[in-house]
Amino acid sequence: MSLIKKINNIFSKVESKDLLGVSLRQQSFAFFSCPEEKESQFQQIKSPLAEHPQQIKLQQEKYQLQGICHLVLASSQTQIVQVDKPNIPESELNAALKWQIKDLVNYSPEDMVLDYFDGPTLAGGNEKINVVCASKKELLTFIEPLSQNGLILKSITTEEFAFASLLVVQNDACLMVCQQPNEEIILLIVKQGKVFFSRRLRGFAQIATKTEEELSYGVIDNLNLEIQRSTDYFERQLKQAPIRSIEVIVPMANEAVLARKLSENTNVAVNLLTMPDGLAHAREFAVSVGATQLNNMEPIS
Repeated sequence: MSLIKKINNIFSKVESKDLLGVSLRQQSFAFFSCPEEKESQFQQIKSPLAEHPQQIKLQQEKYQLQGICHLVLASSQTQIVQVDKPNIPESELNAALKWQIKDLVNYSPEDMVLDYFDGPTLAGGNEKINVVCASKKELLTFIEPLSQNGLILKSITTEEFAFASLLVVQNDACLMVCQQPNEEIILLIVKQGKVFFSRRLRGFAQIATKTEEELSYGVIDNLNLEIQRSTDYFERQLKQAPIRSIEVIVPMANEAVLARKLSENTNVAVNLLTMPDGLAHAREFAVSVGATQLNNMEPIS
Protein backbone atom coordinates (compact mmCIF):
# COMPACT_ATOMS: atom_id res chain seq x y z
CA MET A 1 0.00 0.00 0.00
CA SER A 2 1.56 3.24 -1.15
CA LEU A 3 0.72 6.37 0.82
CA ILE A 4 1.23 8.45 -2.31
CA LYS A 5 0.37 6.51 -5.45
CA LYS A 6 1.27 9.19 -7.96
CA ILE A 7 2.67 12.72 -8.04
CA ASN A 8 2.35 13.50 -11.72
CA ASN A 9 4.49 16.59 -11.90
CA ILE A 10 7.37 15.01 -10.01
CA PHE A 11 7.81 11.46 -11.27
CA SER A 12 10.07 10.98 -14.28
CA LYS A 13 8.93 8.87 -17.22
CA VAL A 14 12.38 7.28 -17.54
CA GLU A 15 12.24 3.60 -16.67
CA SER A 16 14.99 1.77 -14.77
CA LYS A 17 15.41 -1.71 -13.34
CA ASP A 18 17.63 -0.49 -10.50
CA LEU A 19 15.87 -0.46 -7.13
CA LEU A 20 16.42 1.65 -4.02
CA GLY A 21 14.64 1.18 -0.71
CA VAL A 22 15.03 3.94 1.90
CA SER A 23 13.69 3.51 5.44
CA LEU A 24 13.53 6.43 7.85
CA ARG A 25 14.09 6.11 11.59
CA GLN A 26 14.24 8.59 14.45
CA GLN A 27 18.03 8.88 14.64
CA SER A 28 19.13 7.26 11.39
CA PHE A 29 18.01 6.12 7.99
CA ALA A 30 18.94 3.03 6.02
CA PHE A 31 18.98 2.20 2.36
CA PHE A 32 19.16 -0.93 0.24
CA SER A 33 20.41 -0.39 -3.28
CA CYS A 34 19.92 -3.15 -5.84
CA PRO A 35 21.50 -2.12 -9.16
CA GLU A 36 20.68 -4.32 -12.14
CA GLU A 37 24.27 -5.33 -12.92
CA LYS A 38 26.15 -4.56 -9.70
CA GLU A 39 26.35 -5.97 -6.21
CA SER A 40 23.66 -4.83 -3.78
CA GLN A 41 24.72 -2.44 -1.07
CA PHE A 42 23.40 -1.53 2.34
CA GLN A 43 24.10 1.57 4.39
CA GLN A 44 22.87 2.95 7.68
CA ILE A 45 23.44 6.66 8.21
CA LYS A 46 23.15 8.27 11.64
CA SER A 47 21.17 11.48 11.37
CA PRO A 48 18.33 13.20 13.26
CA LEU A 49 15.01 12.86 11.47
CA ALA A 50 14.89 16.58 10.64
CA GLU A 51 18.21 16.32 8.79
CA HIS A 52 17.33 13.23 6.75
CA PRO A 53 16.49 15.08 3.49
CA GLN A 54 19.90 16.77 3.37
CA GLN A 55 21.72 13.59 4.33
CA ILE A 56 19.82 11.53 1.75
CA LYS A 57 20.92 13.98 -0.92
CA LEU A 58 24.55 13.62 0.19
CA GLN A 59 24.36 9.83 0.09
CA GLN A 60 22.72 9.89 -3.33
CA GLU A 61 25.66 11.88 -4.65
CA LYS A 62 28.28 9.84 -2.78
CA TYR A 63 27.05 6.43 -3.95
CA GLN A 64 25.59 7.57 -7.29
CA LEU A 65 22.24 6.05 -6.35
CA GLN A 66 19.70 5.84 -9.12
CA GLY A 67 16.68 3.91 -10.30
CA ILE A 68 13.22 3.31 -8.89
CA CYS A 69 13.04 4.51 -5.27
CA HIS A 70 10.63 3.38 -2.55
CA LEU A 71 10.50 5.42 0.68
CA VAL A 72 9.35 4.09 4.06
CA LEU A 73 8.37 6.73 6.60
CA ALA A 74 9.31 6.53 10.27
CA SER A 75 6.47 5.63 12.61
CA SER A 76 6.46 9.16 14.08
CA GLN A 77 5.72 10.58 10.62
CA THR A 78 2.40 8.82 10.15
CA GLN A 79 -0.79 8.12 12.03
CA ILE A 80 -3.18 5.24 11.40
CA VAL A 81 -6.80 5.45 12.52
CA GLN A 82 -9.72 3.12 11.90
CA VAL A 83 -13.11 4.61 11.01
CA ASP A 84 -16.41 3.56 9.47
CA LYS A 85 -16.19 3.56 5.70
CA PRO A 86 -18.33 6.39 4.28
CA ASN A 87 -21.07 5.29 1.91
CA ILE A 88 -19.87 7.43 -0.98
CA PRO A 89 -18.17 6.75 -4.34
CA GLU A 90 -14.54 5.61 -4.13
CA SER A 91 -13.44 8.68 -6.11
CA GLU A 92 -14.68 10.95 -3.31
CA LEU A 93 -13.28 8.99 -0.37
CA ASN A 94 -9.91 10.69 0.05
CA ALA A 95 -11.40 14.17 0.17
CA ALA A 96 -14.14 13.12 2.60
CA LEU A 97 -11.79 11.22 4.91
CA LYS A 98 -9.68 14.31 5.58
CA TRP A 99 -12.64 15.91 7.32
CA GLN A 100 -13.84 12.70 8.95
CA ILE A 101 -10.53 12.11 10.77
CA LYS A 102 -9.39 15.71 11.34
CA ASP A 103 -10.13 15.54 15.08
CA LEU A 104 -8.41 12.15 15.44
CA VAL A 105 -4.99 13.07 14.07
CA ASN A 106 -2.37 15.79 14.46
CA TYR A 107 -2.56 17.09 10.89
CA SER A 108 -4.87 19.74 9.53
CA PRO A 109 -6.92 18.81 6.44
CA GLU A 110 -4.94 21.37 4.43
CA ASP A 111 -1.62 19.71 5.34
CA MET A 112 -2.83 16.12 5.19
CA VAL A 113 -1.87 13.44 2.70
CA LEU A 114 -3.72 10.18 3.19
CA ASP A 115 -4.47 6.78 1.82
CA TYR A 116 -6.46 3.89 3.23
CA PHE A 117 -6.71 0.14 3.25
CA ASP A 118 -9.67 -2.06 4.01
CA GLY A 119 -10.43 -2.98 7.59
CA PRO A 120 -12.58 -5.82 8.90
CA THR A 121 -16.33 -5.99 8.52
CA LEU A 122 -17.67 -6.25 12.06
CA ALA A 123 -20.82 -7.88 13.36
CA GLY A 124 -23.80 -5.98 12.03
CA GLY A 125 -22.11 -5.41 8.67
CA ASN A 126 -20.27 -2.20 9.61
CA GLU A 127 -17.40 -1.88 7.15
CA LYS A 128 -14.21 -0.32 8.51
CA ILE A 129 -11.25 1.23 6.76
CA ASN A 130 -7.80 2.08 8.12
CA VAL A 131 -6.67 5.56 7.19
CA VAL A 132 -2.95 6.32 7.00
CA CYS A 133 -2.04 9.99 7.00
CA ALA A 134 1.05 12.17 7.03
CA SER A 135 2.07 15.81 6.72
CA LYS A 136 2.19 17.04 3.12
CA LYS A 137 4.71 19.71 4.12
CA GLU A 138 7.07 17.14 5.60
CA LEU A 139 6.74 14.73 2.68
CA LEU A 140 7.65 17.44 0.20
CA THR A 141 11.08 17.75 1.84
CA PHE A 142 11.84 14.17 0.80
CA ILE A 143 10.44 14.31 -2.70
CA GLU A 144 13.17 16.56 -4.13
CA PRO A 145 16.27 14.56 -3.06
CA LEU A 146 14.60 11.29 -4.11
CA SER A 147 13.37 12.55 -7.50
CA GLN A 148 16.50 13.86 -9.18
CA ASN A 149 19.87 12.80 -10.61
CA GLY A 150 18.59 9.48 -11.90
CA LEU A 151 16.21 8.68 -9.03
CA ILE A 152 12.49 8.14 -9.55
CA LEU A 153 10.39 8.22 -6.38
CA LYS A 154 7.81 5.52 -7.04
CA SER A 155 6.08 5.04 -3.69
CA ILE A 156 5.89 6.26 -0.12
CA THR A 157 4.69 3.73 2.41
CA THR A 158 4.86 2.70 6.08
CA GLU A 159 6.88 0.18 8.09
CA GLU A 160 3.81 -2.04 8.39
CA PHE A 161 3.52 -2.65 4.66
CA ALA A 162 7.26 -2.90 4.08
CA PHE A 163 7.49 -5.66 6.70
CA ALA A 164 4.37 -7.43 5.43
CA SER A 165 5.75 -7.54 1.88
CA LEU A 166 8.52 -9.87 3.09
CA LEU A 167 6.00 -12.55 4.02
CA VAL A 168 5.09 -15.27 1.54
CA VAL A 169 1.43 -14.87 0.55
CA GLN A 170 -0.59 -17.64 2.20
CA ASN A 171 -4.19 -18.38 3.11
CA ASP A 172 -3.56 -18.89 6.83
CA ALA A 173 -3.21 -15.87 9.11
CA CYS A 174 0.29 -15.11 10.36
CA LEU A 175 1.28 -12.77 13.18
CA MET A 176 4.51 -10.86 12.60
CA VAL A 177 6.69 -9.44 15.38
CA CYS A 178 8.73 -6.74 13.61
CA GLN A 179 11.24 -4.08 14.50
CA GLN A 180 13.71 -1.72 12.91
CA PRO A 181 16.88 -1.17 14.98
CA ASN A 182 16.22 1.18 17.92
CA GLU A 183 12.57 1.64 16.92
CA GLU A 184 9.46 0.30 18.61
CA ILE A 185 8.10 -3.16 17.89
CA ILE A 186 5.17 -3.57 15.50
CA LEU A 187 2.69 -6.44 15.61
CA LEU A 188 1.05 -7.32 12.30
CA ILE A 189 -1.48 -9.93 11.32
CA VAL A 190 -1.25 -10.74 7.62
CA LYS A 191 -3.51 -13.07 5.67
CA GLN A 192 -3.67 -13.68 1.91
CA GLY A 193 -1.22 -10.85 1.32
CA LYS A 194 -3.38 -8.32 3.19
CA VAL A 195 -2.68 -6.50 6.44
CA PHE A 196 -5.67 -7.31 8.63
CA PHE A 197 -4.36 -5.81 11.87
CA SER A 198 -1.46 -3.69 13.11
CA ARG A 199 -0.30 -2.34 16.45
CA ARG A 200 2.67 -0.20 17.31
CA LEU A 201 3.94 -1.14 20.76
CA ARG A 202 5.78 1.16 23.13
CA GLY A 203 8.55 0.32 25.56
CA PHE A 204 10.48 -2.18 23.42
CA ALA A 205 12.81 0.12 21.45
CA GLN A 206 15.87 -1.03 23.43
CA ILE A 207 15.08 -4.74 23.40
CA ALA A 208 18.28 -5.42 21.42
CA THR A 209 20.36 -4.34 24.43
CA LYS A 210 18.78 -6.93 26.72
CA THR A 211 20.69 -10.00 27.81
CA GLU A 212 19.11 -13.44 27.66
CA GLU A 213 18.46 -13.23 31.38
CA GLU A 214 16.82 -9.80 31.08
CA LEU A 215 14.62 -11.08 28.25
CA SER A 216 13.47 -13.92 30.49
CA TYR A 217 12.45 -11.62 33.31
CA GLY A 218 9.67 -9.30 32.25
CA VAL A 219 10.42 -8.35 28.65
CA ILE A 220 9.20 -11.59 27.07
CA ASP A 221 6.19 -11.72 29.39
CA ASN A 222 5.15 -8.21 28.41
CA LEU A 223 5.59 -8.94 24.72
CA ASN A 224 3.67 -12.19 25.03
CA LEU A 225 0.82 -10.31 26.70
CA GLU A 226 0.60 -7.89 23.76
CA ILE A 227 0.70 -10.78 21.30
CA GLN A 228 -2.11 -12.55 23.16
CA ARG A 229 -4.24 -9.41 23.22
CA SER A 230 -3.79 -8.94 19.48
CA THR A 231 -4.53 -12.60 18.78
CA ASP A 232 -7.68 -12.53 20.92
CA TYR A 233 -8.95 -9.41 19.14
CA PHE A 234 -8.32 -10.93 15.71
CA GLU A 235 -9.92 -14.28 16.50
CA ARG A 236 -12.74 -13.29 18.86
CA GLN A 237 -13.71 -9.75 17.93
CA LEU A 238 -13.09 -10.03 14.21
CA LYS A 239 -14.31 -13.65 14.09
CA GLN A 240 -11.30 -14.80 12.11
CA ALA A 241 -9.79 -18.29 11.90
CA PRO A 242 -6.94 -18.89 14.38
CA ILE A 243 -3.44 -17.63 13.67
CA ARG A 244 -1.27 -20.50 12.45
CA SER A 245 2.23 -19.10 12.89
CA ILE A 246 4.30 -16.28 14.31
CA GLU A 247 7.18 -14.81 12.29
CA VAL A 248 9.87 -12.81 14.09
CA ILE A 249 12.07 -10.14 12.48
CA VAL A 250 13.73 -8.32 15.38
CA PRO A 251 17.39 -7.88 14.34
CA MET A 252 19.41 -8.41 17.51
CA ALA A 253 22.07 -10.77 18.82
CA ASN A 254 19.49 -12.67 20.87
CA GLU A 255 16.84 -12.88 18.14
CA ALA A 256 16.81 -16.70 18.19
CA VAL A 257 16.48 -16.61 21.98
CA LEU A 258 13.56 -14.20 21.66
CA ALA A 259 11.79 -16.52 19.21
CA ARG A 260 12.43 -19.55 21.40
CA LYS A 261 11.11 -17.80 24.51
CA LEU A 262 8.00 -16.66 22.66
CA SER A 263 7.37 -20.22 21.49
CA GLU A 264 7.29 -21.43 25.10
CA ASN A 265 4.10 -19.46 25.69
CA THR A 266 2.13 -20.38 22.59
CA ASN A 267 0.95 -23.49 20.81
CA VAL A 268 1.63 -22.21 17.28
CA ALA A 269 4.93 -22.33 15.40
CA VAL A 270 7.29 -19.40 16.05
CA ASN A 271 9.90 -18.85 13.34
CA LEU A 272 12.57 -16.38 12.42
CA LEU A 273 11.29 -14.66 9.28
CA THR A 274 13.12 -15.83 6.18
CA MET A 275 14.61 -12.96 4.21
CA PRO A 276 14.58 -13.00 0.37
CA ASP A 277 17.21 -15.10 -1.36
CA GLY A 278 20.73 -13.81 -0.85
CA LEU A 279 19.71 -11.31 1.83
CA ALA A 280 19.79 -13.45 4.98
CA HIS A 281 22.61 -11.25 6.31
CA ALA A 282 20.56 -8.05 5.97
CA ARG A 283 17.94 -8.47 8.68
CA GLU A 284 18.54 -4.99 10.11
CA PHE A 285 17.69 -3.62 6.64
CA ALA A 286 14.45 -5.61 6.38
CA VAL A 287 12.26 -2.52 5.93
CA SER A 288 14.46 -1.10 3.15
CA VAL A 289 14.39 -4.48 1.41
CA GLY A 290 10.66 -4.86 1.99
CA ALA A 291 9.97 -1.50 0.37
CA THR A 292 11.30 -2.88 -2.91
CA GLN A 293 9.10 -5.99 -2.60
CA LEU A 294 5.71 -4.25 -2.29
CA ASN A 295 4.54 -5.40 -5.71
CA ASN A 296 4.70 -8.97 -4.43
CA MET A 297 1.73 -8.34 -2.13
CA GLU A 298 -1.84 -8.86 -3.22
CA PRO A 299 -3.85 -5.64 -3.71
CA ILE A 300 -5.23 -4.27 -0.46
CA SER A 301 -8.39 -2.92 -1.97
